[in-house]
Amino acid sequence: MIPRLLLTLLALPLAAFASADGHDAALIETLAIGLGFAFVGGFIAFRIGLPPLLGYLMAGVAVGPFTPGLIVDASLAPQLAEIGVILLMFGVGLHFSIRDLMRVRGIAIPGAIAQIVVATLMGMGLAEYWGWSLGAGLVFGLALSVASTVVLLRALEARGMLHSEDGQIAVGWLIVEDLVMVLALVMLPALAGPLRGEALDLDALLRSLGLTLAMIALFVVLMLVVGRRVFPWLLAQVEKSGSRELFTLAAVTLSLGVAFLSAEAFGVSFALGAFFAGIVVNESDLSHRAADELRPFQDSFAALFFVSVGMLFDPAILITAPLSVLGVVAVIVIGKSLAAYAIVRLLGWSNGTALNVSAALAQIGEFSFILIGLGLTLGLLPPQAQALAVAGALISIAVNPMVLRFTVRFR
Repeated sequence: MIPRLLLTLLALPLAAFASADGHDAALIETLAIGLGFAFVGGFIAFRIGLPPLLGYLMAGVAVGPFTPGLIVDASLAPQLAEIGVILLMFGVGLHFSIRDLMRVRGIAIPGAIAQIVVATLMGMGLAEYWGWSLGAGLVFGLALSVASTVVLLRALEARGMLHSEDGQIAVGWLIVEDLVMVLALVMLPALAGPLRGEALDLDALLRSLGLTLAMIALFVVLMLVVGRRVFPWLLAQVEKSGSRELFTLAAVTLSLGVAFLSAEAFGVSFALGAFFAGIVVNESDLSHRAADELRPFQDSFAALFFVSVGMLFDPAILITAPLSVLGVVAVIVIGKSLAAYAIVRLLGWSNGTALNVSAALAQIGEFSFILIGLGLTLGLLPPQAQALAVAGALISIAVNPMVLRFTVRFR
């Protein structure tokens, strides 16, 4: 990487332009500086033979609040990054049929659940060693168990595996992980009291869980019954207009609109909502055109995702708790990979499939930060948990491409 000073000097014109008119331009400033630093860092990483995402991560560190110099709005950056997650999952859904999803359910459902259990137990073991409470260990372990949507999809795309059988298994596995995390986020507030030693309100817990499952089921039914007919028809009508800009706008609106409504009305995550919207649009003959129109938006906002992860990283944790960071990285990169590999093999799949799936899942991301944030809000986690989780995320994301290349030798 180049010195931070040079990065700052290169991005200063962008920052100056963003606030030149004297008005509050936090959104423009965040986009300008975030994308500017991502471009510079990604280009340099590419020129020296490293994955561009490493440059994006270091760009995030450079504009984050824990290092001196330019600082990007820490509240806007994650929201912009979420757009990248939505667009990516919508794009995956555009190439993923219901038949594909059902075909891998025999490995994705039991595999993801078993791996979550094993990884959570490993995280709880670390927490116990550090002297944390049972509740802290449970939340921290769950945060280490779930892979990042953006990183997994980027890794599969880079190796040309996204539409292969192994890629479909990994995506199906990711969908199950996301569903489990949605349930965990709903149940955690109800379980916070018992985890702190208070009495359990079983009726409230069951009501909350039942309502969440019912809302998820209702959302899926509406998408498959109503959306399956409306969305392809809508795209066909727009295509008849002959306007490319209207077609692009329709694709963006469907991806972001359904993701937003799924979260607001049904409690489903943005990523899952966008994925099911993509599956429904896949029924249209225009799905490939929609995917092509969205690709530039996906690439740009996905870069912002990595910038936002880098912004959360406090380099001081590497000095104050280096062994703890190593323990977290070991659970994510080694422990999770070995668990996933063993589970896939036990379910009867080949060595190559087991290696591909386990390597792709050897990182953590967006859901991990959400869980950690909720755990902190509920008073279940010590402040150090967030710094450790972010350090584990950044390091695991950085080494994930190398892990994937390493597995090729053993296929």
